[in-house]
Amino acid sequence: MHFLDQAKIYVSSGQGGPGAVSFRREKYIQYGGPDGGNGGKGADIVFLAVEGLNTLIDFRYAQHFKAPRGKGGAGRNRTGAGGEALVIKVPVGTQILSEDKEHVLLDFTREGQRATFLEGGVGGRGNASYKSATNRAPRQHQPGEPGEEAALWLRLKLIADAGLVGLPNAGKSTLINKVTNASAKVGAYPFTTIHPQLGVVRHKGREFVLADIPGLIEGAAEGAGIGDRFLGHIERCKILLHLIDATGDDPVDAWKTVTKELEKYGGGLSEKPQILALNKADLLDDDLMADITDQLHAAGAEHVLSVSGATGAGLEAALNKVLEAVGENSSIEQKNQATPSSDGEDVTKEWSPL
Repeated sequence: MHFLDQAKIYVSSGQGGPGAVSFRREKYIQYGGPDGGNGGKGADIVFLAVEGLNTLIDFRYAQHFKAPRGKGGAGRNRTGAGGEALVIKVPVGTQILSEDKEHVLLDFTREGQRATFLEGGVGGRGNASYKSATNRAPRQHQPGEPGEEAALWLRLKLIADAGLVGLPNAGKSTLINKVTNASAKVGAYPFTTIHPQLGVVRHKGREFVLADIPGLIEGAAEGAGIGDRFLGHIERCKILLHLIDATGDDPVDAWKTVTKELEKYGGGLSEKPQILALNKADLLDDDLMADITDQLHAAGAEHVLSVSGATGAGLEAALNKVLEAVGENSSIEQKNQATPSSDGEDVTKEWSPL
């Protein structure tokens, strides 16, 4: 499945149905009077966050969404049927943005979250509603009110508890494959990862989601390399695991480069707690690893650990640190404990053998 995290769509709610002009005609009823019913309400545009979607690729092929209009009124004071709401299903983590991308209109952060985005038009009045003591045979009626239209952007920000950042070839894909059920592509060349990867870490009886994004290089904020467009997928993370290739030319400069790009991007990424992990420790001796760690400490880095994504060495300590930052409940554990009801309230699930 192709990964797509941004899509522009056009939505319009349904127009209200027209009111009817009708008069009662029955045998032995001399003055039947008006009995035209009102039109039905146009359908609403509704967004719903559902499980099982992790990309916006469907919106590349279907970009226009038009809700049905309400039915017209009829004689015998019959009101037209209202249009059935058009429900647009989006992945959890989707944001609805204005056309200029300046305003976040809706933010779906949990499964089952539902919101009405555009209201359908009100149905028109039938001639029965105009009847009065001085207007006993009205023939006027109203057409239904038009629906609302909008052009908007969908932006997906994946829900993860911890995020992996670093330069290309830092070993992020190898590490996420080692500690999660992910199957990220691994290669001996830069930008092996071209879209974000998610994996579930199971550690000490706990579970949390780890996100890996494509590598950052100097100038990513200006579009160098793949750029910084995927940094939005770690904005919701509670902690960042910053991976540094210990075998690189200058690990300190690598740390500073990524840190600078996080600051340029904004979004609170530079303020998030970080764990620095010197990767590929299996390729260097202990003295050299200790010297690199001292250099990073001298440059202002904290929580520097030595790990090896290939052998798994040091990953236990790194995952312990991540669990501390994740807190009592990860996104997976919260989901297992409660489910949102239709009115947005969290309802604790009862145990069931099924």
